[in-house]
Amino acid sequence: MSEDAQDVVLIVEDDPSILMVLSAYLSSEGYRVLQAENGEQAFEILATKPNLDLMVTDFRLPGGISGVDIAEPAIKLRPDLKVIFISGYPAEILETDSPITRKAPILAKPFDLDTLQEQIQRLLS
Repeated sequence: MSEDAQDVVLIVEDDPSILMVLSAYLSSEGYRVLQAENGEQAFEILATKPNLDLMVTDFRLPGGISGVDIAEPAIKLRPDLKVIFISGYPAEILETDSPITRKAPILAKPFDLDTLQEQIQRLLS
């Protein structure tokens, strides 16, 4: 369990098996996990949940919305929100040329869960 079990993490991932693995892992590490399978669900959570520390988002999502498309307005609404991008196509994230992508960690799928945990701890400490 992490020392600060109150950290809330939103996972935005359209692959149900990846979403399940990430959610189970982060829950076991002591995080409170919220899940979204697409941009619409992510925006709904961002609009209704005041306490959110970190968002882990896939880049390619259904409906033509990317993780960057979700992260940019999310950071405007919540300047303290930390973001980690995950993608099978990490170069695409950098090609968006969004200011967020120059700061946020990008993990290429498949990645090690311990690496994700290290990135989260670094961002939230």
